[in-house]
Amino acid sequence: MQYMFSEVQEARAQLQKEFESLAEKQTILKSIIFRQLYKTLGSLPVTEKPAFGAEVNRLKQEAQEWCRQIDDTDHRVVIDVTAPFAANTQLRPRLLDMTLGSQHPITQEIRVLADIFYRMGFTVLESRQIDDDYHMFESLNFPEGHPARDDYDTFMTTDGLIAPAHTSTMQNRALRLYAKNLERGEPIAVVVPDRVYRNEDLDTTHEHTFYQIEGVYVNKGVTVGNLIATLQTYLSEYFKQELKAKIQPFYFPFTEPSFEFAVERPASLRKESSEADQWLELLGCGMIHPNVLRFAGIDPEIYSGFAWGGGIERLIMMKHGIEDMRYFESGKLEFLRQF
Repeated sequence: MQYMFSEVQEARAQLQKEFESLAEKQTILKSIIFRQLYKTLGSLPVTEKPAFGAEVNRLKQEAQEWCRQIDDTDHRVVIDVTAPFAANTQLRPRLLDMTLGSQHPITQEIRVLADIFYRMGFTVLESRQIDDDYHMFESLNFPEGHPARDDYDTFMTTDGLIAPAHTSTMQNRALRLYAKNLERGEPIAVVVPDRVYRNEDLDTTHEHTFYQIEGVYVNKGVTVGNLIATLQTYLSEYFKQELKAKIQPFYFPFTEPSFEFAVERPASLRKESSEADQWLELLGCGMIHPNVLRFAGIDPEIYSGFAWGGGIERLIMMKHGIEDMRYFESGKLEFLRQF
């Protein structure tokens, strides 16, 4: 086929050459050559634009005809075991336009939390969806037979692997991964927001699959005061108001001393003015147990640190006034569209 405009005729020759080299012939219809032609169209005199545009459209139709001819004659069986559908099928699913969707509210809030900690100097790590007994228990100072193991009703595979019941399974890995920071005079500062699993009865505040955020900070001379200040700053920033904080003694095998951390209820959650109603226990925390540091190859005589962990859905529910945790996994669009 001949074209009146030399630019279109030259583009046809380039397209033919490109078409012959393509494994996926249909991609010729998205060639940059067409974009270049449309750019040329915009710079032409008004009197030439209609004829030039018509020729560009004819060229695109010709390219479509090349593709149809290939589809009619090429009956080779192509198998790609990594593909979600057969490479030669005529019934390929349409990929959804990502601009038509939106982020899940948990994803949105994890990004908010990550941003807060980035600004505080922390690195964000992902957890694992399957782990082992060592990282779930032993590296966190749960010796075999320790009664505290019974507090975790965990999902386990038949060969002994574990679906993590807390993001603390990453604590030993984080300490080892960033141990060289200490040698450079820098702290280990890591948070791990991710999914965890427990054999729970489902109700408005419990799910078998939910999200936690774990934090670890280690350096020389770290104290409980640093722990309180860090958590108070984090929660005040998340709820966008200055919150008072308090701690009370608790027990965790992996921290010593251990605490429950409570904050003054945000104004949106105040119901009464009693002392009990003023405070809200949000998470567990404490100074990292010396044994946990030793398991990671860090000398507790030189370094100290703190760790904490708490539920993410609970924070989101408080922030947005959500009454039932099960809404997050319900798939109900009327709920999700609020975000």
